Amino acid sequence: MKVYHNLSEYTSSSKAVVTVGTFDGVHIGHQTLLNTIKDEAKKDSYESVLLTFWPHPRLVLFPDSSDLKLLNTLEEKIDRLEKTGIDHLIIHPFSREFSRTTALDYVTEILVGSLDVSELVIGYDHHFGRNREGNLENLKALAPAHGFRVKEIPAQEIDDVNVSSTKIRRALMEGDVTTANEYLGYTYMVSGEVTNGAQIGRTIDYPTANIALNDELKLIPGNGVYACRVRIDGQVYGGMANIGRRPTVSEQEESKLEVHIFNFDQTIYGKKVEVSFIQNLRKEVKFENVNQLKEQLDIDADRATQILDRLGAVD
Repeated sequence: MKVYHNLSEYTSSSKAVVTVGTFDGVHIGHQTLLNTIKDEAKKDSYESVLLTFWPHPRLVLFPDSSDLKLLNTLEEKIDRLEKTGIDHLIIHPFSREFSRTTALDYVTEILVGSLDVSELVIGYDHHFGRNREGNLENLKALAPAHGFRVKEIPAQEIDDVNVSSTKIRRALMEGDVTTANEYLGYTYMVSGEVTNGAQIGRTIDYPTANIALNDELKLIPGNGVYACRVRIDGQVYGGMANIGRRPTVSEQEESKLEVHIFNFDQTIYGKKVEVSFIQNLRKEVKFENVNQLKEQLDIDADRATQILDRLGAVD
């Protein structure tokens, strides 16, 4: 997959089958779109192209009111998209000026002029252009005169629930990583650097790695305890993660992520780790003392181990 960071960088000797969108999460609905453009491109030996944007448009258009958190960092997004096998990824800078592109200019200058589109594959609810004035019907009306076809993908559904990045974010914020992972088609993860902590966990045989996230826009699942897997230096370990304020021992103002790694005794301060959330074990609870906390952690660890063993969640 070739990656471009501006429309002006893109060049190709072939016509293109194109899809457009923010693609936050690269979830199973997105994957259906991308598989479709690959299949359509192969029919005529054309190139498959995704045009996406960074930063997320909502962060540019509503910077003061948006509390949007993202499912992917830019690095993660590129990595997920590369796994889909498309030919070209264009990450165009989104700005207020770009947002004022009219629907007609979007078609003539971007789709036709820059991308040499042969076929545009889009979701049923696609909007584009200034004030989202363009829609599927506009595209179908404009396409014949500009020499391309439009293929619509209907809503993708799981158990009669439409998949969307918004619904995945909501599931994660509620701690429902099982649903989020099902909709994503892969296990949700965050990454960050291990920092020094108070080391209280060591006193009750549950040392934890405190994780400072790499990107403040990355969504952290809701407070609670999770079975997880942890990748360090290319190796994967089972563990359990706590997201919360640690009410029994400190009552922090902000939620933090800390991870206890099973069968692990190495110094990893300063190292980058990836934490993948497998299943929610319970809500965060304030115990009367650390002895009660340890008793519950014993139960959590046993349950997390069973879950990880059953799912084969550790490489």
